[in-house]
Amino acid sequence: MSSRRAGELLMRRTVLAVIGLLAALPGCAQYPGQVTKSSQDSPELRAIAVLEWTGEAGKPKTSRMVPVAVLDGGKLQDGGIYLARPQPLALASQVEYELQQNGKPVGLFDIKNAGQEQGSWVGYGSWKPLPAFRPRPSAQDLAHIRIDDDVQSDQPVLHRKHHPDDAPAGGTGNGSGSGGGSGTGAGSGSGGQAQAPDPDRPTLHKRSSGDSASDASSGTDTANSTASPASTSSSQSSDTSPDADRPTLHKRDSSDTAGSRSSGGGTPADVSDRPVLKKSNKKQPEEIGHVDSLPDVTDPDRPRLKRGKSGGNGPEVIPTLMGLPPDMQQAVAVSDAKTHTEHLWNYAWANLDDEARMKLALEDIARGALGLNPPPPPAAPRRTATRKNAKPAPPPTPPPPAPLVDEHFRVFELAYGSGATLVLTAHTGGPLNQQKFVTLVAQPDLYGNVLVLLKNVTDGAHLDETPRMRLVDAVDALADNRGELLFELRGATQRQFALYRVLRGQAEKLFVTGGGEFGTESRE
Repeated sequence: MSSRRAGELLMRRTVLAVIGLLAALPGCAQYPGQVTKSSQDSPELRAIAVLEWTGEAGKPKTSRMVPVAVLDGGKLQDGGIYLARPQPLALASQVEYELQQNGKPVGLFDIKNAGQEQGSWVGYGSWKPLPAFRPRPSAQDLAHIRIDDDVQSDQPVLHRKHHPDDAPAGGTGNGSGSGGGSGTGAGSGSGGQAQAPDPDRPTLHKRSSGDSASDASSGTDTANSTASPASTSSSQSSDTSPDADRPTLHKRDSSDTAGSRSSGGGTPADVSDRPVLKKSNKKQPEEIGHVDSLPDVTDPDRPRLKRGKSGGNGPEVIPTLMGLPPDMQQAVAVSDAKTHTEHLWNYAWANLDDEARMKLALEDIARGALGLNPPPPPAAPRRTATRKNAKPAPPPTPPPPAPLVDEHFRVFELAYGSGATLVLTAHTGGPLNQQKFVTLVAQPDLYGNVLVLLKNVTDGAHLDETPRMRLVDAVDALADNRGELLFELRGATQRQFALYRVLRGQAEKLFVTGGGEFGTESRE
């Protein structure tokens, strides 16, 4: 019995363990090991492109926009084929790009139309300047605004409200305005006496019912009634002006006009000889061309000539930039619905001598990669017998370093508080098939020496296998306030663009247009 009970207990424990394991499987499936939080600050769409142009910046002779990548949901997509219907989304009409150089906005570019060049989509449009924001007036500008109390001119003037206990404004006299609270604010003179109004200054009065009745019964003109004391006695009864001959403006009505024409008080009654402009009611004949009907024509696709503007007038901007001219310039372009703060990528050295020393060290590494360093001089032969006081021969003067053609040296601060990131590109002279190209990405180490993170070396005969890397600029491709290095991978017959992120002492390839692996890299 004991063995039987032990077997039953073992069976029950096994069943309970299997049930617990099966109950835990759905929970494990629901929790993958990482909880992703959706941030509201992450942009929905962000396009990265490169503007290429010839001529003057801002007023280019020819230009085109080359899409690079589209950030959608935190993932980089190829901008040349993303949502192409038929042109890609990055080159849709009326898409606006912000042009940046070293992280600073330099202009805007509006896409008008798109086309294909050598199998790749490019956009065409117009370069526009940045909108000019009107600055707010400073405190010094506001201090020049005067508020005068007594200004008699035709321009509107701001007046200050007077109070019985205010100090005198003119410096002479006992008070400002009349102490009895006249409230007119007409003057701040001496002795509290108001200045006499100008008798020749016209005054606006509200027309009363008595004035209308008197004007209608007399039938005289407004000007004559104003000049006559008998006709204006009713209107001047309520006027407090001391001058009775002051001209007064009154509202003119229809009865006044009719009476003035019939009375002939200074206005000619007969106006029949006066020429009058009238609109002709004669209908102009319509311009109708002679059209012959073609009843026997039943082809619906037959072209017909019509008056008016044609529907197909071609693209708004005609493609003008073709190929890769030697004077072509490039700039980073970013299109984003959200506004981001300006982030400059240049690095500020604490000591300018460090920059010169780093540049010389990179140039020496570049010459060694290109094979431009001269071989070491041969060792001097050993002499068996020498004089006691003989002076040693001076060492030979080293030759000057070989020049680097089309050298570009940039120093970036790709994140706030990060160190310097050095980029040097150069090549040798001669024909294209004999030239050698080098690109170096490096950072200073803890001891102040140059640490090369990425080296790209190629020649003109193998550009299709290993394209040369040409630096465009730094750009915040992921909208995380950290810069990536944007390179152009230019071969003999094709080219692509690549984004590199420099982080933790490594230069990692983040994205390449076309989806392929191009170039050979060597890290040191």
